[in-house]
Amino acid sequence: MTGNATTRFANVALLSVASVIPTRVTTSDDIESRLAPALKRIGLRSGMLRRVAGVVERRNWAAGESSDAATVAAGERALAEAGVDASEVGLLINTSVTRRHLEPSVAVGLHHGLGLPSSAVNFDIANACLGFVNGMSLASSMIESGQIRYAIIVNGEDADEIQVNTIDRLLTADGDRDAFMSEFASLTLGSGAAAAVLGRADEHPEGHRILGGVTRAATQFHQLCVGSVDGMFTDAKALLRGGLDLVVSAWKEAAGEWNWSSMDRYITHQVSSVHTSAIVKAAKLDRSRVPTTFPQLGNVGPASIPITLDQEKKNLTRGDRVLLMGVGSGLNTGMMELAW
Repeated sequence: MTGNATTRFANVALLSVASVIPTRVTTSDDIESRLAPALKRIGLRSGMLRRVAGVVERRNWAAGESSDAATVAAGERALAEAGVDASEVGLLINTSVTRRHLEPSVAVGLHHGLGLPSSAVNFDIANACLGFVNGMSLASSMIESGQIRYAIIVNGEDADEIQVNTIDRLLTADGDRDAFMSEFASLTLGSGAAAAVLGRADEHPEGHRILGGVTRAATQFHQLCVGSVDGMFTDAKALLRGGLDLVVSAWKEAAGEWNWSSMDRYITHQVSSVHTSAIVKAAKLDRSRVPTTFPQLGNVGPASIPITLDQEKKNLTRGDRVLLMGVGSGLNTGMMELAW
């Protein structure tokens, strides 16, 4: 590897990871029932979200719930589990795709909600579904350099608006099957929140070492998936092909420096059954070591990796090796190894 694509850390640990899942369940049958007139018009059978994506249901925020409040709750839980007081945090990075306004940053409200000190640096990192891994990497660098002692990485996603807008448009538009499929990915999205606390490994021997990882970019594909609250439009086949090529390229180049062929767990970004199967096949992974949350939660964007890790941690034991793997539209890929 050359340049800054490979990063190694000697004294950084993941101290905790926590998540908050919305209480309102939206099944794929519910969505397809609402879309019945559009499906009938273009000649598509119901059951596509289950059959093609493997998404049975996803979660949405119920009345009285919100992504911001849930993100603060996840952050408070992560701090408590790490045994770190809010006053000790030197950095907060928000990695959410969801934002209700362009300015100020989402991070400032979360900084306030968590009661962090004025000395705590706070900002947003936006890199599609790879944001949380990017945030962990940047925070690790700042801890390693001695700039900060503790960092908290947070994410909260709300899929309601984009799904409502997508369903309304598909019901009123007169597009063909290809137009429908270009918006199919929007229907697999889910909501959720997560947080992770990082600190110095020498101060927290009970923590889970962050060993480092690799990143790779294929930005010639930056127009394959373009989204906003109005809708997400995707060339699914080209996106999958480009993402797989990027992952395999990064995987092969990393093989000389990292032994990732026999990890105890592979925590992948949760997209669909098609995506997961393709990654497993391309990287020759042991399918039993790849836990999934997309069947019940859908694609929760950058929150999906920490949510999946949080749900899987009860099955991990000391000494297990864990690889976080993600691909973000754009395209970017990132892999980060943890020594549990």
